[in-house]
Parts: sequence; structure tokens; C-alpha cells
Amino acid sequence: MSGLAASGGRSYSGPAILIATRNLKKAREMGEILASEHWMVLNLMDVAPDLEEPEETGCTYEENALIKARAAVRATGLVSLADDAGLEIDALGGQPGVYSRRFLGEDTSFPEKMERILELLRGVPGEQRGCRFRAAVAIVHPDGEEHVCYGVCEGRIGHAMRGQYGFGYDPIFFLPTLGKHMAELPPAEKHAISHRGQALRAARTVLQDWLRAGRLSPGSPAGPR
Repeated sequence: MSGLAASGGRSYSGPAILIATRNLKKAREMGEILASEHWMVLNLMDVAPDLEEPEETGCTYEENALIKARAAVRATGLVSLADDAGLEIDALGGQPGVYSRRFLGEDTSFPEKMERILELLRGVPGEQRGCRFRAAVAIVHPDGEEHVCYGVCEGRIGHAMRGQYGFGYDPIFFLPTLGKHMAELPPAEKHAISHRGQALRAARTVLQDWLRAGRLSPGSPAGPR
């Protein structure tokens, strides 16, 4: 039974799943939620650090998540998961939505993106600052079976950036029921309520079904197909 060679000279044996991202903050968050004694959680930096992530050409979160997961399966032969998520702001007609990462351009930092959103919502009262994080997580098996799981977390756009946890738009996402911004929540608290946490817990159920059926097989990456 061959092991899985990863970057840095490490090798793994036993079932492995791949999180199809080079974003280490996202990979760490997703890995924490998917962690199990029954499988190894890897990311693109572990197994294919030079692999370019595909362009997100979809019009929905689901389409973009599937694009990334399918590309990872083709490149590695591993069961692959990918997510796409966005911030939908009611006062901005649901924007930036599926274009959240590309809002103001992909090279614009998230602090700059958030500053612009706060400017656009200046003077908008709390009850009109409703928003939500929405996520889709695609799971693709090398045999072609696919599943997509979803999660939604409701909140409001705060009046300032707060907190040092998380990533992306977390610092401006206010949770009225907790009286805190998402970025003020330690990882375990965030995972329990977040959009990504909801979707990944559903994805975990699919992975457990595949494990019981013997479909999370160990082995080396198959290489591009």
C-alpha cells in the first residue's frame, strides 16, 4: 500500500482527502472542521504546490466550488473538496456576493475592500445593514461522484473592523445574537456557527459514508488525467 508523497519530504499512508486551496488560512480552518482520526487532511501546498488554481468562471458559489474540486481531482487523483463563499449585503443589492474575493480587484487587500464597504454604508442604520455569509462546498470523488453542501450565516455589517481571528470579511461581520464580530470569535466558536462550518459538517457526513463503503482509499496521487 503506497504512501502519499507531500511537499517537504513528508509521506502519508491511509485514507486522504484534499482541500483544493493554496490559501493556508482557509486550508487551516477547513482542516480543523474536517479533522478525523480516520483520514489525513491535505491541501494543495502539501501535494501540488505548483498547481495553479483554476479561474472561478462560474456564476454561482456551487459552480465555482465544483470547478476547483474537479480540477484538483484531475491533477491529483484524490477525493477533493473545494468551497466558494461570499458576503451578501442587503443594502448593496446582495453584492459583492459571488464576486466577494474579486471585489475592487483580486489584488486589493481585504482591509481595503472592507474600508470601501464601510464607506458605502456610512449613515445606513443598523436595521438596514443586514447581510449574510453564504458558502457552497463541493466534494468530488475520482470515480466522478459529486456532492455540494451549503451553509448560511446571517448577520449585519458593523460600523468598524473588529477582531483578529479568521480572515476575509470576518472583521466587519457583526453577529447580533452574540454581540460580537465574526473575527472576535476563537476558531471553535466560529466553526460552530459559520457558513463554512455548516457546509463542511454536511460534507463530513458524505466523507464518512464513503469511508464506511471503503471509497476513501490510500495511495499516491494519480497525476493529471
